[in-house]
Amino acid sequence: MPRAPKVHPLPDPEVARAFRRRLHRWFRAHGRDLPWRRTRDPYRILVSELMLQQTQVSRVLDYYARFLERFPDLPTLAKARPTRVREAWHGLGYYARARNLHALARRVTRADGVIPDEPDTLRTLPGVGAYTAGAVASFAYEKRAALVDTNVARVLHRVFAPDAHPKSGPGLKRLWAIAEAILPRTGRASWTHNQAIMELGALVCTARAPRCTVCPVRTHCATYAATGDVQAGRRTAAE
Repeated sequence: MPRAPKVHPLPDPEVARAFRRRLHRWFRAHGRDLPWRRTRDPYRILVSELMLQQTQVSRVLDYYARFLERFPDLPTLAKARPTRVREAWHGLGYYARARNLHALARRVTRADGVIPDEPDTLRTLPGVGAYTAGAVASFAYEKRAALVDTNVARVLHRVFAPDAHPKSGPGLKRLWAIAEAILPRTGRASWTHNQAIMELGALVCTARAPRCTVCPVRTHCATYAATGDVQAGRRTAAE
């Protein structure tokens, strides 16, 4: 008989609550003041999310401000010529992102002019995958929506699922399930939670040099507990 697929338990609700409390407290004290965190405008958040794909925050900051000066809203971007959009994106790389953003602006403008607020609907738009859909729903509309990018996957992998390979289909699916399971109950709290876990991966639980000794959630981290030293994260960085 075929072997039944292994069912992995999700984090205990009490553990998830303690994890969130520590994480949110840390974020309020150490989270960076980034321009896209000061707005709930779905267009501006969408621009930032597409720019941040595979690009460091430090590079995006200048491009983000200049792009919005040229194209301050969705209708302005929709009316622009493709050459102008490419010029505004020049030097940022991965130019398919600019083409997708332009196509998205034109599609939404031809419809009702409103960027959707539900992840499933957002995913029908050009260039919007599961992560970007969750990010826009959470950060613009304060929906209770999970998201998993590279930073989030690394944190969830190390803390809750050291045996889940983030780059494998089953491993990533499991990390998405964990992300859903540890979300706060309300959308407003989910905004803080999602920003905080991304920030933790960017600043503390980094790929090559994790700062485990200052990590606010190390007491909940399975990888740290298994080794008891800062080498815990380094050994899983390539996984």
